[in-house]
Amino acid sequence: MHNVLIIKLRYIGDVLLATPTVRAIKAARPDVRVTMMVNRGTEDVLSGNPDIDEILVLDKGSLAAQSQLIAGLRRRRFDTVIDLTDGDRSAFLSWISGAPVRIGFNDEQRWRGHYYTQVVQSVSGVRHRIDRDLEALKPLGIQAGSKDPQLWLTPEEANSADQLLDQLGVQRSQSIVVLQPGARYWFKAWPPERFAELADRLISQYGCQVLIGGSDQDVDLAQQIRQMAKSSPINAAGRTTIKQFAAIAKRSALFVGSDSGAMHIASAVGTPVVALFGPSNPREWGPRGGPVEVLYKELDCRSCFHPTCIRGEENCMRLIAVHEVFAAAQRLIPVGKPGCGPASYSSSSR
Repeated sequence: MHNVLIIKLRYIGDVLLATPTVRAIKAARPDVRVTMMVNRGTEDVLSGNPDIDEILVLDKGSLAAQSQLIAGLRRRRFDTVIDLTDGDRSAFLSWISGAPVRIGFNDEQRWRGHYYTQVVQSVSGVRHRIDRDLEALKPLGIQAGSKDPQLWLTPEEANSADQLLDQLGVQRSQSIVVLQPGARYWFKAWPPERFAELADRLISQYGCQVLIGGSDQDVDLAQQIRQMAKSSPINAAGRTTIKQFAAIAKRSALFVGSDSGAMHIASAVGTPVVALFGPSNPREWGPRGGPVEVLYKELDCRSCFHPTCIRGEENCMRLIAVHEVFAAAQRLIPVGKPGCGPASYSSSSR
């Protein structure tokens, strides 16, 4: 094994959770050249990672673009492909690469299993996604040391985040708490009015600055929460790149949000995280890295996942109360930091 391609055609959090697998390969075989293929929009999670020699970005383009991609794969002459995606497209790309060793998953027992030279057998019971990905290394005789995901920040990226904080009016003398209300699917999101109430309680009792994060699609949601809150939290949704968000999370006292790429980024940089889980299982998707408090009602949501939730006001995310989230935050907020002590900020000083 000298030239390895790892394929992970999923979302930001999935790509970040694959980094322990990459690190395990490099730790066992420092001489191996590692290339990683990911979807457009997730590649920044991997930039600067010393375990990766090349990042290939997959675009859903024209037939001509796809032909160029296939030609590029074959030209690189990979001897081993490890497909962590468990999908039809990635399985086909594994096969078309021409690599003599092709390892992948096929939990659905579909035809794509024929594209691999070795299919990783599923282990019974719920396993964390990091542990599942690492199973793909067993045929190669490689075991992992650390299982925490890693995200690398340069001084320039940290400076860029500081400049954005200055533009947003964030005071360096006060600690930051990041609230992330958005979710890829609505039934994974906590209600906006509860984020507003949580922001008010955090600001009132801890004197911290609350930033509402999110992607471009979350700008309206973040503004809605800001208008609902009495404490004027700062709307940062749609303003950050992946690395800027990571740098802001790293300098923050706390992150609160649902199962998302942002949650995994915050945990990976060591930020204390209050993770709100509903339809997804934290035993499989929980954050790893920094301190964490998980709130999870353990409802069987398989019947609600698609196309809609049938529980209405009793759905798994609405069962999580504000006082539970605030109590979890209290257990994680580092008392003693500037703007982070109880009763250090009163409502009359807003």
